[in-house]
Amino acid sequence: MAWHARLDLSYTLERGRTAVRHAHDGPLRILQTLYPEGDAIAQNVLVHPPGGLVGGDTLDIRVRVGPGAHGLVTTPGATRFYRSEGEPALQRTQLDLEPGARLEWLPLEAIAYSGCLATNHLRVEAAPGAECLGWDLTALGLPLASQPFERGHLQQHLEAPGLW
Repeated sequence: MAWHARLDLSYTLERGRTAVRHAHDGPLRILQTLYPEGDAIAQNVLVHPPGGLVGGDTLDIRVRVGPGAHGLVTTPGATRFYRSEGEPALQRTQLDLEPGARLEWLPLEAIAYSGCLATNHLRVEAAPGAECLGWDLTALGLPLASQPFERGHLQQHLEAPGLW
């Protein structure tokens, strides 16, 4: 059985505080919004309770940040692309920043296990004056645990139209 999950996050600046609104379908959520650095920066942890993706699974993540808002998104653990005997697994992330928006996109790495068929797609659209700090790291297998990446397919796609 394939998992299909969607999460939409929207950060807006309201009376000096970055507010977060979210909607989801399936097993993809955020934990409580935290403000350890003050009201201006809303921090969220994105969680996917199944713990990984197998053939046919799709995760769609969309983050919108409005003018003057500042969001930080991270994860509690690595994204895992497990072995597949058929369809590929897909994680698709779209980050949209309006003028004057700030986003810190800091998920932990994606681990591609041997035998996986996967696509990890990240697209950042930043308006003039927006700022985005982020990464999208991938580890092929777990060689120190004697689980090297010996076969499979991972397509890593990073895109920032007009920039890179």
